[in-house]
Amino acid sequence: MTSRERLMATLRGETVDRPAVNFYEIGGFSVNPDDPDPFNVYNAPSWRPLLQLAEEKSDLIRMAMLQPLPGATQPRHEFYTHETYLEKGSRFTRTTLDTGRKTLTRLTRRDPGADTTWVLEHLLKDTDDLRAFLELPDEAFESGPVDLDAITRLDREVGDRGIILIDTADPIAEGALLFAMEVYTVIANTEPALFHRLLERFAAPLLRRVETVAKACPGHLWRVVGPELAVEPYLPPARFAEFVVPYTGPIVAAIKRHGGFPRVHCHGRIKSALPHIHAMGATALDPIEPPPQGDVLLADVRREYGKDMVLFGNIEIADIENLPPERFRKVAEQSVKDGTAGEGRGFVLMPSSCPYGRTISPNTLANYETLIDVVQ
Repeated sequence: MTSRERLMATLRGETVDRPAVNFYEIGGFSVNPDDPDPFNVYNAPSWRPLLQLAEEKSDLIRMAMLQPLPGATQPRHEFYTHETYLEKGSRFTRTTLDTGRKTLTRLTRRDPGADTTWVLEHLLKDTDDLRAFLELPDEAFESGPVDLDAITRLDREVGDRGIILIDTADPIAEGALLFAMEVYTVIANTEPALFHRLLERFAAPLLRRVETVAKACPGHLWRVVGPELAVEPYLPPARFAEFVVPYTGPIVAAIKRHGGFPRVHCHGRIKSALPHIHAMGATALDPIEPPPQGDVLLADVRREYGKDMVLFGNIEIADIENLPPERFRKVAEQSVKDGTAGEGRGFVLMPSSCPYGRTISPNTLANYETLIDVVQ
């Protein structure tokens, strides 16, 4: 089977020649190791063998981000201004939003040695900021039309080497990430009615966007990001049903209505959330982290939910980077065994994340090679 055939058969619950193996972000994003930009960590020589391994040996799942249509009006963007500057080798971006009653600011930092962005100052700091944000007109929550041709082009580019994954946030991702985590959790728990108002402002525009794309680009795998922000220990179990299901459920349903495969992305302690994720009708789930990062065993998830959901993951990035190869092989072999045991819709061996530093150690590369080897 080609990688595309293998992955699509897995999503449909059909028999495959072997379990698929995917490196998540590595191969998930198109990167250029020849780009000399000092903020491009992938131009470091140690990255090249790993990038090549992903492209040539893994079952690619390339992420298709919902990019705005070139030249089209983006109402949401009109309300924000951005200033980017360099300081002591780092790149800072200050975002300003004038609500009419109050000016809100956000500050991020990007360092050349890490492919990640640190939020130094969140846009919303307290309930007064939230109330000012909620006073914005509806246009401030609209993203504008999506470049559908870009999705089609990416699908053609990947070809038989794999499939594409259309990526979308859900309302809780859009809302919670406006705050520092400690502020979000307090407001969500102590001001639930106010937090619902925030989720409602994002829900309708997001659903319209997903419905449009899912209808125009049917039959694709999707990743729905955000539910992990409502699992324990951030919020008690009842809040998942309250803040995720009514808002993320319609997104999942819209994707399925047009022949797509919605994969709910949910790190951490998912045990109490699993019944809700299953009830929403998710076709797939990732990354199913083992203890102590998570609180469920892959074998148990496979037994209880594997008939209805394709299971992705179960390999911790910390294990890839830190375990010696002989120990890591046992971990990977156990994941394959547990992920394919008994009856189930399908399993894709996949890490929970990827390295974000400038250097890939020989140990890390060896463990990625093991992921390829254990599914053969």
